[in-house]
Amino acid sequence: MTFVEQGGQWSLCALLGLAPGQNLYVGPDGRWIGSYIPATLRAHPFHLGWEGVNATLSLDEDSGLLFDDGSGEPIFDTSGDLSEPVRKVWSFLSATAESLLALEAACRVLAEVGVVVPWPITLQGTDGTHTVSGLFQIDEAALNALDDEAFGRLRRAGVLGVAYAQLLSMGNLADLGKLAQARAEFEAAERARAEVKPMMTLPDDSTIDWDWSKVGKT
Repeated sequence: MTFVEQGGQWSLCALLGLAPGQNLYVGPDGRWIGSYIPATLRAHPFHLGWEGVNATLSLDEDSGLLFDDGSGEPIFDTSGDLSEPVRKVWSFLSATAESLLALEAACRVLAEVGVVVPWPITLQGTDGTHTVSGLFQIDEAALNALDDEAFGRLRRAGVLGVAYAQLLSMGNLADLGKLAQARAEFEAAERARAEVKPMMTLPDDSTIDWDWSKVGKT
């Protein structure tokens, strides 16, 4: 996990890739390969929408999971209210929204006491080294050096667990590197396979007509 700051707002995010637009926890076949399935995937095609600090129930109309032929579960019941299955999803997402707001508040307190610092990650590639910027981590030394007043503030706010969770999660960076290496090897193999030219091209029906009377004759 990593802290991210946008427009003065702090949040704690999962680190899923090491390049823009990359998600190493989605396999080549589009399946999620992580052991933990995020709430946003479990609730799909429903998700949280926001109007200020108020969460709303939103629906991905392009998910391919909406049907107008009467199959599947209805979104609304005969009274026009959310159906029971959808109410359960909304209850789940509402609890998720409350957790997100509490987490943002925890991140803000940690940043205010000065224990959130930049976390540059250096990558070694075939074309040299690259640094991933814009990520932040807990400075464990600064956390341990806090005076009683500042540390007490964190304890009273109940955010120490967030700080230690982020520190512990940094041990997963090695696993992320292994996933990146596996992805690079897979993509290299795919490129090599695409560049191999067949010795001959079969017709569309994959059949070959041989004149067996000429086989073995000169």
